[in-house]
Amino acid sequence: MGSSTAALTCLVVDDSRVIRTLARKMLVGLGLTTSEAENGAVAYEMCLASRPDLILLDWNMPVLDGLSFLKKIRATDLDRQPKILFCTTESEFSKITEALAAGADEYIMKPFDEEILASKLHMVGAL
Repeated sequence: MGSSTAALTCLVVDDSRVIRTLARKMLVGLGLTTSEAENGAVAYEMCLASRPDLILLDWNMPVLDGLSFLKKIRATDLDRQPKILFCTTESEFSKITEALAAGADEYIMKPFDEEILASKLHMVGAL
């Protein structure tokens, strides 16, 4: 394998500070550089400014929820679209298929641990 020039960047989007902190710890442990946003509106602005490689996206948030953010970012003409992992407590199959149809690369059920996160990141080619 070649040497990577820079760590992949991940934006953690969740209205829960606890979830953001836990996810950030896991991502840093996996070698990713992370930033955080508390809702989809803040995340969208951050994406335009910094173009993260990967987004860990919560579904239920105030201001701009995960699905609305997903549709908005996928409709935005970016030079490179981020990989998006939907993180949700929504176990309803219809919700999961809706997220995937809207452009999510993969989904992960809360709560998750570093091993589950790593396997999902491998699945989308982020690790």
